[in-house]
Amino acid sequence: MNRKHSRFGKFSALGAALVALMLGFAAARTARANPSAAARAAAQNPGVISGIVYFKGTPPKRGVLDMSADPVCSGEHNEPVLAPDGAVNSNGTLPNVFLYIEGVPGNFSVPSPATLTQDGCMYSPHVLGVMAGQQLFIVSKDPTTHNVHFMSKVNRAWNETQLPGAPPLIHKFAHPEIMIPIHCNHHPWMSAYLGVTSNPFFTVTGTDGTFSIKGLPPGEYTIHAWTATFGTQEQKVTVRAGESSEANFTFK
Repeated sequence: MNRKHSRFGKFSALGAALVALMLGFAAARTARANPSAAARAAAQNPGVISGIVYFKGTPPKRGVLDMSADPVCSGEHNEPVLAPDGAVNSNGTLPNVFLYIEGVPGNFSVPSPATLTQDGCMYSPHVLGVMAGQQLFIVSKDPTTHNVHFMSKVNRAWNETQLPGAPPLIHKFAHPEIMIPIHCNHHPWMSAYLGVTSNPFFTVTGTDGTFSIKGLPPGEYTIHAWTATFGTQEQKVTVRAGESSEANFTFK
């Protein structure tokens, strides 16, 4: 009688262990199929990277652009126009810094079209970004002919003439590329830079040198800062759900 009870106890223990193992497998499958509440909350509550790009030292001397080759262009300006590259803001910060983040996981919708404008025989903005596959509209407000030339190395190089009053040119880039110089074959002083990224997490500093990249899922990232004159820098940044992380840069 005692031996029977002993065998029964062993079978009961083995059965309980098997049930527990099966429940564990089921729980693991459920966890994989249904992310945790914390993970879902993090995805719905993204973080931000913000900061300031400073300049330390004596600002470089910028040359005056000679537009005399086209009277239409020179006639659109009442004062001398300085070359955009090398500009430093009055508060000691840098404009035209392209900031972008690589390696962000996930699939992202392509943003609405970006616009590059030719106005006064200058490109505006001087630095801009698009996501691979995003449309870029090239608009001309000038009563003179332009030839827009994207000097790509990764993407297919492209240039096209744009007559006064013509509709916008529309172009897309298939692959990420940092950066693509843009020139006008008719007006050699015209220049701009385009950054093509694999995700929508990029921005450009303005007249106060500040930047903010929003909507980032929590994680560890590298943020890159590109300038046409002062080189490039990068930083490691930790983004937490619903929080703002700081990343300041100083160029010399």
